[in-house]
Amino acid sequence: MSGRLITLILVSFLLVIGALMLAGVMPLDALSVLGETFRQKGAWTRTLRETTPLLIAGVAVFLGLRAGLFNIGVEGQFLLGALTAAFVGLLVSGPLGVILAVIAGSVAGALWAWPAGWIKAYRGGHEVITTIMLNNVAAFFTTWLVAGPLKAPNQESTTTAALPAMTRLPSLYSSPPFFLNVALLLAVLMVVALAIWLKRTVAGYELSATGANAIAAEVAGVNVKRMTVRAMAASGAIGGLAGACQVLAYEWRFYEGFSPGYGFDALGVALLAGATPWGLLPASVLFGLLTTSSTALAANGVPRGLNGVLLGLLIIGFAAYRYRRKRT
Repeated sequence: MSGRLITLILVSFLLVIGALMLAGVMPLDALSVLGETFRQKGAWTRTLRETTPLLIAGVAVFLGLRAGLFNIGVEGQFLLGALTAAFVGLLVSGPLGVILAVIAGSVAGALWAWPAGWIKAYRGGHEVITTIMLNNVAAFFTTWLVAGPLKAPNQESTTTAALPAMTRLPSLYSSPPFFLNVALLLAVLMVVALAIWLKRTVAGYELSATGANAIAAEVAGVNVKRMTVRAMAASGAIGGLAGACQVLAYEWRFYEGFSPGYGFDALGVALLAGATPWGLLPASVLFGLLTTSSTALAANGVPRGLNGVLLGLLIIGFAAYRYRRKRT
């Protein structure tokens, strides 16, 4: 397993190098720009801030993949979870409000993902199509809410009111310019919990068996349809949690254009992780680094769409692998 992880990390860096060379930029020049970027004050704080939602959302996608589900709807679940958490946090203040907001955001994400799981299990509809459609509905629905019923009074921009200071996730470490929020610790603990759950529990084994071979799992006594619905709902709950943590830890409000595409980048994070949850850690840091340094790299000729190129390559590779495995 450790050898696979090392291979995946090497492959991820080779993909970055290949994308840079296709853009006409020498990898060493890009590394030099990255070095200059991370010598600036607050660079690592920004990177860890970007890594946090990518890691939690990556856990959501990874869980779906282990069950044989390609949950592209994490972006929509992220938005619904974030808006729900902001709404609950404004209703209930203090630590209780934080707890309720986290729970409400997770529930919202699960409910948003549940139809895709049910359609997959009982009607044979492909989850890629249904989750993409739900993404679009979520984007328009949250924009309408924040521009209308949930819009902060006396505000020109489409945004909710800001959460009070007592209704925010606290910092683990705060010494300017370096800040570390408890949300990042929660994200790492989720990776640890997922790894243990998949390896040490019956439910984790049944989920993995369903993703590996649904027919064999059915013969072994696993209720594949029920597991499919549960896995999609659980994946959506974690996607909603990612949005809730983003609101409570960093943004403190919800606004139009809240997500720059964390749910989509999480696909790349989960695909780079491969077969082990531990791969989510370096993969999320890699995407966080690319996001943080995108402005400096763009000034030196690297396209801002580098993340999209990498994500496209990963999806093509993953699809080819799945196709080959099914043929075999």
